[in-house]
Amino acid sequence: MPKTVTVQEAAAQVKDGMTVMIGGFLGCGNPHGIIAELVKNKVKDLTIIANDSPKTGYGLAQLIDNKQVKRFIATHVGMNQNVADQMNAGELVVDLVPQGSLAEMVRAGGGGLGGIITPTGLATPVEESPFAQGKITIDGKEYLIMKAVHADVALIAPHTVDKAGNCWFKGTTRNFSDLMATAADIVIAEADHIVDIGGIEPENVMVQGIFVDYVAQGEGH
Repeated sequence: MPKTVTVQEAAAQVKDGMTVMIGGFLGCGNPHGIIAELVKNKVKDLTIIANDSPKTGYGLAQLIDNKQVKRFIATHVGMNQNVADQMNAGELVVDLVPQGSLAEMVRAGGGGLGGIITPTGLATPVEESPFAQGKITIDGKEYLIMKAVHADVALIAPHTVDKAGNCWFKGTTRNFSDLMATAADIVIAEADHIVDIGGIEPENVMVQGIFVDYVAQGEGH
């Protein structure tokens, strides 16, 4: 059974220098309460793995705005000018990875695999990514080998979590979250609603409670 904590206690699990996965899409599905506490705590030198950076001042973008992130691994950063400014100033390392590739790299990390093979990114700057581990030819077709990714902590924001930690996400808030919950040492779910066991139909469970270490009551952002 996961431990029920406050958002303050949840945020305290994130220490300087950790690698943190954050679920969601353009801030939709980010754990806003925990992120607000990370900003207050001034935790620093983070490596963030996420689909994207939302606009300045919203969601995980606040961590970048405040220069609490040293490395950002994502698929899209065009909504936040601070990403480009800090990258160009040498203050932030940015690794852009094709979206589907990053999803599968997270999935591989959760499955205990070393990496994935994909044709996406061939003959592009992706070949120079630190995650690209060379090429392989299978049945006459060339593929890139991309290293799996893993994190110290995954922060996800389900709509509903039961007291066993089973999670249900509403709409696109699920984005990357179910994969990330398998690929981190500590998984923290900031829930809009916490319900009794049985409050989520078994067929609707999107992240199984066995993956979730902590559940925090959010404010329904």
